[in-house]
Amino acid sequence: MPNLPIISGADAIRALQRLGFVVVRQKGSHIILKKGSQGCVVPNHREIKVGTLSGVLKQAGVSVDEFFNALNS
Repeated sequence: MPNLPIISGADAIRALQRLGFVVVRQKGSHIILKKGSQGCVVPNHREIKVGTLSGVLKQAGVSVDEFFNALNS
């Protein structure tokens, strides 16, 4: 399992959208995405810390490898 990178919120949202997630709504700097019954909240910050990104992926039910593939495509 590769280490998670420090990326921006916009990059994380773009990668999750490539995995089929759709932006449902936004409240302040937090963007809520959904895919079926799975959902996650992504902070739209300049940098997302590794622990926060790990929690987002856990909420979304996405593995690190899937996320890396979507991030690099």
